[in-house]
Parts: sequence; C-alpha cells; structure tokens
Amino acid sequence: MSQFARLLHLIDSSIPTGSFAYSYGLESSITFGLVKTQSELRNFLYSHLQQIGSLELPFISSCFQLGLGPELLPLAQEYEALLLVPALHKASVVQGRTWLKLLVSFYPEARLTNISAWFRQHELPPHFTLVFALALQKVGFAADQVQTMYLHMLLRDQLSAAIRLGFLGPLEGHQLQHDFYAVFEHILASQAGKTYQEATRSAFLLDAAQVLHEDIYSKLFQN
Repeated sequence: MSQFARLLHLIDSSIPTGSFAYSYGLESSITFGLVKTQSELRNFLYSHLQQIGSLELPFISSCFQLGLGPELLPLAQEYEALLLVPALHKASVVQGRTWLKLLVSFYPEARLTNISAWFRQHELPPHFTLVFALALQKVGFAADQVQTMYLHMLLRDQLSAAIRLGFLGPLEGHQLQHDFYAVFEHILASQAGKTYQEATRSAFLLDAAQVLHEDIYSKLFQN
C-alpha cells in the first residue's frame, strides 16, 4: 500500500516536472476554434487518450521488458524520430531530465543516474515517456500501475489546462475526469502485449494543433 501511495505522490500535479504546465495542443485547439464546446472537448480528450494508448503505452511496455541495455537503443532512436513537433519534442526532453533529477533525489539507492548516463552515452535525449518507465521500473513499480498512472497524469493535465483557460469550471473538469476513467480499461486492454514496433499515431489533427502551440498568445498563467 505504501508503494502505491508513493506512486500517487510522484504523479501529483504539484511535483515540478513541467507536464502540468503544458497543454499538449489544447490551448491552440481552443484558440483556433477546433474545440468550441464541451462536447468537442470530450472528443478531443478521447482522441488524446487513444493516441497516448496507441503511441506511448507500447513504448512503456517495451521499456519494462528491455531495461537498460543494447536492445533499448533502437527503441530510443525510434521514439526520437517520432517526435517531429518542436514544442512537443522540447517539452518531452525538459520533462524527462526533470523527472530523472526528481527520482534520483527520492531514490538515491536505485542508481537512477545510470539512466541519464545511458542516454548521454548514446547521444540521445532522455524523453519523458522513456525515462518515466525506466525509472519507475528500477524502483520497483509494476508495468500495469505505471501505464494506468501515465494515462491518469496526462488526462488530469489536459483538464487542468482547460480549467486554467476558463473553458471549464473546476467541478465540470473533475466530473469529466471521473467519467473518462471508464475509458482506461478499454485502452489498456487494446494495447496489452504490444511492443514499440507496433506503436501508431491515431490523431494527426492533434499534432497539427501542437505545431501552433508556441505561436499563440498564452493565457494559461494569467490571473
């Protein structure tokens, strides 16, 4: 039970990894009229979660299977090649480095600096999804717990961004989050056993919105 409580703490939005501050295209979608109603927000969130499931979860599963070693190299190279959106690439690397620093301070006995050293040795950026899985594996969490928490974290961050933008009220946001937990089992079941070679993108319009993220006037942190 204490181990699960530690995992809940690690993915808390108050932990300064940077993911909470990034809207993953939601702000652009609202600004440019791709999301105008709560119904369209539901569709956006469903597409977002489906893409996380088909693209990110197979990489998380493979990280658990491979660990640090020569077999991880093609996985890390392929993930780097997949992140073509500059804003998303930058956010992933910054969050990955911050995540590793955080866990090194929490679990000094786990030798998590080996993960940073591995990425430096192979001249690859430590992307958040990969180091999220590798670090949590090394400190003893199960793959199914990590995948579920990854979905929870990204859903929460999307809804938090919608609330900060004034698109939703807090109660509406929490109701949506409660409703969307029902989708998790379907997503996890559909990706069970898949490796990173089977990862696919399923929501290209979200990628197009993310391209515009750095070019808009941000309202996320205005009072």
